[in-house]
Amino acid sequence: MDLGLKNKHVLVTGASGGIGNEITNFFLSEGANVTAHFFTNKKTLETLLKEHPSTFSMFSADLRIEIEVKNLFIHANKQFGRVDSLVANAGVWPENETPIHNMSFNQWENTLKTNLSNVFLCIKYFCRNLVQYPGNYGSIIVIGSSAGVFGEAGHVDYSSSKAALKGLMLTVKNEIVHLAPKGRINLVNPGWTITPMVKDSLKDKSIVKRVLQTIPMRKVATTQDIANVVVFLTSDKASGHISGQIITVAGGMEGRMLFEKKDIEI
Repeated sequence: MDLGLKNKHVLVTGASGGIGNEITNFFLSEGANVTAHFFTNKKTLETLLKEHPSTFSMFSADLRIEIEVKNLFIHANKQFGRVDSLVANAGVWPENETPIHNMSFNQWENTLKTNLSNVFLCIKYFCRNLVQYPGNYGSIIVIGSSAGVFGEAGHVDYSSSKAALKGLMLTVKNEIVHLAPKGRINLVNPGWTITPMVKDSLKDKSIVKRVLQTIPMRKVATTQDIANVVVFLTSDKASGHISGQIITVAGGMEGRMLFEKKDIEI
C-alpha cells in the first residue's frame, strides 16, 4: 500500500536510538525526507546520511533547552521546507530501580525534563511551524510507554513523565486543528521492546519471564513492531481520520500476571 509519504518531511527526535532509528529507516524507505535529531550519539545516523544524501539530514540538540529546539526546526526548514510530521520519540529510562523514598529530586526533575518538557517544546515549535507554513495537514506522533499506563515500581519518574503525555496529547488534538484543519496527534505506548536502552535488563532471564507473564502473546516487541504503527499513524492517506488516540503496542500486556513462570519458554 502506498502510504503517501513520498517527499513528505518528517522530523524524528531521538533518531539514533533503537526505536527512533527503526522509525527513521522506515520513513526513508517510503521516500520521505527525514530530519533526524540526536543528542550525542550519531554513529547509527552517519550510515543513513551516506545512503540517503538527498533525503536525510541530522542535527544535534539538547531538547531540554528551548533555543536548541528552535534551532532544530530552523535547520529542518532550511533542509527540506515545511515539517509535515513530528515523531516525538526522544526520552530516557533510568535503568537503576530507585523507590520514591530514595529518589533524588535531581533525578526526578531531569527525567521529566527529558521525557515531558522536551515533547512540549517540540510540539510547541512544530505548531509554530504550521503557522509559518500554512496547510491543511500536519501530524504528530508522541512516543509514550506502557509504564505510563500501568506504572513501574522503582521508576516513578519515568512512569509519571510518560503518563503525563496523555493529557498533553488530548489537549493538542483540540488545538492543532485551528492551525491545520486536518492536523492530527496520536500517542503510541510501546511495552517492553528490544532496544539498546533495555538490552542489559533483558539479559536477565528472570526479568524476561516476569515480563512475559503479563503478555498474552508471550513476546517482547521488536523495534519494527513500533515503527509499523508510527508510520501508519503518520500517513494522512492511511489514518487521516485518526486523532487523539492512544495505541499501546505491547502484545496485549496487562498489569497482572496471566501465566505461571513454568508456562514461559525462553
